Amino acid sequence: MTAPLTPPHQPPPNDDPWQKGPSGSTPWPGPDGTGDEGPGLRTELVQAAVVAVLTAVAGVLLGLLWMWLAPRVPLISDGKAVYLKDSEGEQAIGGDGTFALLGLAFGAVSAAAVFLFRRRGGVPLVLALAVGGLLGSLLAWRAGIWLGPSQDVVAAAKHAGKGVTFDAPLKLSARGALLAWPVAAMIVHLGVTAVFGPRDPEPVWAPQAPPPYGGAAPAPEPGDGTTGPRPDDRA
Repeated sequence: MTAPLTPPHQPPPNDDPWQKGPSGSTPWPGPDGTGDEGPGLRTELVQAAVVAVLTAVAGVLLGLLWMWLAPRVPLISDGKAVYLKDSEGEQAIGGDGTFALLGLAFGAVSAAAVFLFRRRGGVPLVLALAVGGLLGSLLAWRAGIWLGPSQDVVAAAKHAGKGVTFDAPLKLSARGALLAWPVAAMIVHLGVTAVFGPRDPEPVWAPQAPPPYGGAAPAPEPGDGTTGPRPDDRA
């Protein structure tokens, strides 16, 4: 009787449990960059480009809301110069705060929408949210200034007349508010993906077959902690 070529206590060399999933399919990407666990790299890049463009275009809506909700800075003219009507007012700071709060809200909403669009997430989508959010903030800033009160203060003062209050043009003094949208989008997207995103499948290990009844136990491998007979036992 000859011993089998493959010991029964060891799996076959080609039976790697990491190579196949529960259904026998390969979860790793194939030569074309696609696999069972998600789209290929080219598809992810296309989706990221679409997300970046749509996010940037949404900046127009942020600019309109900023122009509508930001507090106005009142100015007044005496016919020779233009002055702040309320020199101790905080309307300018309120304009910066309104832009930052709107940016945070737009970042959270855009991140949630992208997560619903593709639940697995990915680095390209996160980068697209960051780039699109920054471009959207820049577009909102310029759109709000362009659609808001006139930038020509002298002409606005002449049009209003002497002693008549008019609104100062919108101004974003704290340029750091432009980062509110991209930062909020990245944080919210990473958070919802970590909590609600799909999990990677656990590897399925093939059960080991028991040794045949009455078969000899496998010989110990060298260096496994077993030793041969001691010299004093040979006497």
